[in-house]
Amino acid sequence: MRNVPPLRLYFLPEDIESIKIDVEKILSSGMLTMGEYTKKFEEDYASYHGMKYGVAVNSGTSALEIVLRSLRLRGWEVIVPTNTFTATAASIVFAGGKPVFTDVQASSLCIGEEDVKGAITNKTKAVMVVHIGGLICPDIRAIKEICEDKKIALVEDAAHAQGCKAFGRFAGSFGTAGCFSFYPTKVMTTAEGGIITTDDQEVVEKARVLRDQGKESFNSNIIVELGYNWRLNEISAAIGLSQLKRLPEIIEKRNIVARLYDRELSNFERVELIEVPEGFVHNYYKYTILLRKGIDRDGFKKRMREKGVRCGGEVYWPPLHMQPAYRKLLGVKEGDFPVAEDVCARMVELPIYADMPKEDAEYVINTLKEELS
Repeated sequence: MRNVPPLRLYFLPEDIESIKIDVEKILSSGMLTMGEYTKKFEEDYASYHGMKYGVAVNSGTSALEIVLRSLRLRGWEVIVPTNTFTATAASIVFAGGKPVFTDVQASSLCIGEEDVKGAITNKTKAVMVVHIGGLICPDIRAIKEICEDKKIALVEDAAHAQGCKAFGRFAGSFGTAGCFSFYPTKVMTTAEGGIITTDDQEVVEKARVLRDQGKESFNSNIIVELGYNWRLNEISAAIGLSQLKRLPEIIEKRNIVARLYDRELSNFERVELIEVPEGFVHNYYKYTILLRKGIDRDGFKKRMREKGVRCGGEVYWPPLHMQPAYRKLLGVKEGDFPVAEDVCARMVELPIYADMPKEDAEYVINTLKEELS
């Protein structure tokens, strides 16, 4: 029996040695935050994704709230899919707005053009698009046109989407701003951290103030906003620079595993696969399958685990409108968004990581077929 974890970090020995040298330089410099490594990481990450500015922060959640606060949401609504992590909707509330949930598309697990059209009101200030599992929302271009026509902001929750592309553009480049996470499970990591990408000068200036306690500049004591300590430290930035150099390699290696899964599971009638449109670059942060209706997901995952295959956590179950906190806050309830309830209850995340041996991937496939036969 093999032991296949749901994920594994990708740090080559030479990268670890290089990071050690960087850490020594940082500690010797005495500049542990907001220094040269952070600045370079911001510049390189933004440039990689085709954007003018990057603002590094301590989490993807911080990135979301900072961008939303820059939109002055007090009394306004933000459209957001119910299939997302709590940080997406909670950041709207913390920024003074009201989340308005929508259903999602079964083929992609993302919000769709018609979902957005049906949720817009005269109080809509922004649409929050979530790129699920490393797939850019397939309707992103149509949603962008809606937002431009209605003169409302488009914000990308790109927590899963480092290095992803659609229609020749990178994640984080379609809207007012993109918000990325570098939590340890992500395709690339800074241990903890996040970043905002934007071409909007007003957003970047506001973000730099808010992430550092609302000070007008790093070396100033003048408070011009009520901010938080949302800074990214220099060691995390150094790790991020190392990982960013490996990002194309990481994505290609994960795609090799995904193509093997696709080939072996596309005609297996007990599961459905997520559709990846032609020309899209998927980073496969998650490889999601949907079990056919009637299959006991918990029992299936338990049997897989007993045979050494640990599947990842679903993205996401339960969807937000079924979570107690949001039911109380927004008055939403089970049954409101049937597509999300259906697909989220059937999703399973197969193990995938950059250095996954072919033998492990084949073991996952064979074990899955055996358990679902």
